[in-house]
Amino acid sequence: MTQAKTKVLFVGALTYDTVFRVDDFSQGPGKYMAGESTISASGMAANAATAAARLGGDVALWASVGGDAMAGALIAEIEDEGVDCAHVRHVPDGRSASATIVVDATGERWVIVDYDKVTQGVPTEQEKPPIEHYAAVMADVRWPGAAMVALRTARAAGRHAILDADTAPLSVLENLAPCASHIVASTQGASILTGSDEPFDAAHKIANRYGCFVCVTNGAGGSFWTESQSSEVHHIHAPSVEAVDTNGAGDVFHGAFSQALAEGKTPKEAIQFASSAAALKCTVFGGCLGAPLRQATLKMMNATYHDL
Repeated sequence: MTQAKTKVLFVGALTYDTVFRVDDFSQGPGKYMAGESTISASGMAANAATAAARLGGDVALWASVGGDAMAGALIAEIEDEGVDCAHVRHVPDGRSASATIVVDATGERWVIVDYDKVTQGVPTEQEKPPIEHYAAVMADVRWPGAAMVALRTARAAGRHAILDADTAPLSVLENLAPCASHIVASTQGASILTGSDEPFDAAHKIANRYGCFVCVTNGAGGSFWTESQSSEVHHIHAPSVEAVDTNGAGDVFHGAFSQALAEGKTPKEAIQFASSAAALKCTVFGGCLGAPLRQATLKMMNATYHDL
C-alpha cells in the first residue's frame, strides 16, 4: 500500500443513535412527547469521519461492532458517506454500541451511551490497520486500546496523532494524552484532565504537561489553543449562529480539524475551518446528519475570519 498523502484514519466509536427533540426537558421524571426524531449510525470517530468525508476528505474508520444484526446496517450507512470501513472489526460475541440523545429547544443535549466491554476490547496485532500509511490519525476515548495503538504508531511514523480528549475516566485520558502530537479537548474533557473548569487555564496546563499542540473547545465561546512546545494560549472566536442542535458539533470539529491538518493547513487555519464546520452543524437537527459540505464551510470561514 502506498502512502496516502492526505488520507485520515479515524479510530473509536461507531454507535446506533436515536435522537429526540424535546423542547422542554426540565420537568423531571415523567413522559415527554418528542417534536421529531432521527435514527442514524453515529459515534465520535464515525461522526468525525463522516464530517471529514463530506468536506472532501479521503477517510477510513477503525471501529468495533458486535455480532448482532445492527452491525451490518451501521457499517453500510457510514460507507454510504464515502468512508472506508474495511478495517471495522467484527466481534461475534459482542454487541454493537448504541446511544439515546435528547435535544431541547436551546440546542443543548443529554446523551446516554452503551458500550460493550467485549466489543471494545483491546485489538490484536492482526487487527491493526496500516496506520503509518495515513497522513493523520484521530482517535477518540471510547476504544482506548485501539486509540493507544493508533496514536503511538502514528506519532512514531511522524504523522499527526490527534486525540479527541472528551469526557472519559481520568485514567483513560492520562494514558492517551502522552501518545498524541495534538490534543483537542472539550471543556469537560480538559477539566477532567487538569482539574480546571476554565478553558484558557486548562489549555495552558495541558500544554505545560505534555509539550504538544493543545486546543480546548468551548462551544460558542470559541477555542483556546497553543502551538507545540509552547504554553502561550491563543483564542479563536466561534462563528455566530442560531443553534438548533449541538449534538455532534464536537465530532464535526474534530473531523474538520484532522482533515485540515492532513491537507497541510496551519493549526490556526485548521481551527478556523473546524469552527466553521461545527457552527454550521449546530444549525441543523439530527446530530452528525447536519455535518456541512466543503463549499458552505469555506464560505462561513471566509465570512467569519477576516485575517485569511
